Order: sequence, then C-alpha cells, then structure tokens
Amino acid sequence: MGYSVAVAGASGYAGGELLRLISGHPELELVAATAHSQAGLPVAAVHPQLTGLDLVLGSTDPAALADADLVFLALPHGQSAALAAQLPAGVKIVDLGADFRLQDAALWTKYYGGEHAGTWTYGLPELPGQRAAIAASDRVANTGCYAATITLALAPLIAAGAADPADVVVVASSGSSGAGRSAKTHLLASEVMGDLSPYKVGAHQHVPEIKQATGATSLSMTPVLAPMPRGILATVTAKALGPDPRAVLAAAYADEPFVHVLPEGVWPHTAATAGSNSCHLQATVDIDSGRIIVVSALDNLGKGAAGQAVQDANLMFGLPETAGLSALGVAP
Repeated sequence: MGYSVAVAGASGYAGGELLRLISGHPELELVAATAHSQAGLPVAAVHPQLTGLDLVLGSTDPAALADADLVFLALPHGQSAALAAQLPAGVKIVDLGADFRLQDAALWTKYYGGEHAGTWTYGLPELPGQRAAIAASDRVANTGCYAATITLALAPLIAAGAADPADVVVVASSGSSGAGRSAKTHLLASEVMGDLSPYKVGAHQHVPEIKQATGATSLSMTPVLAPMPRGILATVTAKALGPDPRAVLAAAYADEPFVHVLPEGVWPHTAATAGSNSCHLQATVDIDSGRIIVVSALDNLGKGAAGQAVQDANLMFGLPETAGLSALGVAP
C-alpha cells in the first residue's frame, strides 16, 4: 500500500512539478492540492501540461492537508512556518521554502527579515550523514535551487582539503522560473529574451545556506537571470589547496544516482538536465591562475526543488530513493 501526500502551493511552478512527479510515482497518492488565489480551478486550467489529472485546487486550509501522510509545502519564503504549525505532529512535512533551512537566526533576519522559525533537517542526501538524518526525520527543509547547484560542486572539495573555504567565488545563471510565477515586469518575455541581467548582487539569500552546507567561510556570489524558463548553470571557483578537484568529485559521487561527474573534456549545460533530478559536474584547474573551476548544472524545478523534495520524501518513507524520479533529461 502506498502513502498519501498533499501539496500546498500547487499553483506555482515548483508545485506543478510536484504534481507531475507525484502522478507518476509508484508509491505516492495525491489526496489534496491547494492554492491561494487560484483555489477552485481545475489543475489543468493552471497547469495545462497536467491535462488528464482530474483534480480541483482547494484553498490552503490545514484541515484539507491534515489527513495526508506527508505534506509538501511549496509556498513563498516566510509562509511555511505558520501552516506547518497547524498540521498534526504525525504528518511528515517537506518544506520547499527557506523557512527552516538556516541554523543561525541572525542570518535569517539579515537575509530574509522577520523572526526565525527554527531549523529542520537539511534535505540534501548527498551531503555526508544527511541521507540517514533525512530518513529519520518527520520535518525536512528542502534545499534552495542555487544552494543545491553550488553545494554539490563545492562541499566535497572543501571537505577533502582541495579548496580554500575562505576564497570561493560563484557566478550562476538561472532560468526565470526560479523567480516564481507571480507577475513581475522584469520577468516579462520582452524583458528577459535576448538579455542577461545580474540581480541581488552581493546579497543573495542563498549565500548563508551555501556556507552552512559546504563549510565555506567566505563566498562571493553573483546570480544572473538567463533567457530560459528553467535550469541553473553555476561556475564555482576557489583557491586550490592540493588534491585534484575532478578526482575528489568523482570519488565523492561514485555511487550517487543523481550526481554525475562528466567525462574529461565534457562540460555541463542546462538543457541536458531539463526534466531530470540530476546534477552534472565537471572540474579543472585554471592554467593561468591555478584556481579550481567547477561547472555545475541542474534543473531548478527538478533537483533544485520538486525532484529533490520527492527524493527526500522517498527516504522519509523508507522507499527506494530513486522511486518516481529520472536521472535522464528531456531533449530537445
């Protein structure tokens, strides 16, 4: 017998991807999907790609979610804590927002504002010890999309002493779906197409999360909005301290189903990860500066959000970690 799950915030991009993945999952049964302004609409009216999924979006009422074995919270940052507090203790929760990721309350206030709600188990299984911690938890904080992309590239290098944790620089480009589905002028097609634009320069909210997850002590990050709907490509550089970075990454992820260090000379690109739960990595050492360069790509709605959340749910239910998820992308 499978497990019942519900999605709060099902009208957003990550929420829609959750509905798609759950509908094809062999052990998960969707029993409720809620939204705010679009409550009362059929799912297919909001997500045309889900035509055939016979479900009407409900209002985000704790009572509508309370009977599920697990609830996915796909809500804007800062909105998960209040809803989570109203759900029964026996209901498992995976929060795709940032509310419970940070350990330091002062950093939450600095980057997000308001009161810190607390800290849950961090939902990135590929980090040492996290797979077992997630499996033993009823409350899991899903990783941020930039954080997943960069942490997978950087954490093993710092842990192995290959990269200097005090000298990390990141430039990362993300598709427009990473900004959510709310109407914003700077996300209109006429504004995005044919353009690359930096944003939140020197103050991106994922920086403290990345430092917490990787052990980096100084990290400069420049995010860039790219003219594509989904995907992240991050270039992570750091001062080299010794071991070959590609060999370190290959050893760290040798048995991982969703993290792939590409063959020598092959570099990640976003289209290759679209629709998958995979992260593609490649590393080298710059022949001029001697710095480590790691390029990391993933689907921000897959391994960066909904796919990662389903991976965590699989662990929490004791299911095969890969159930309902594909390591293979969709092309063209």
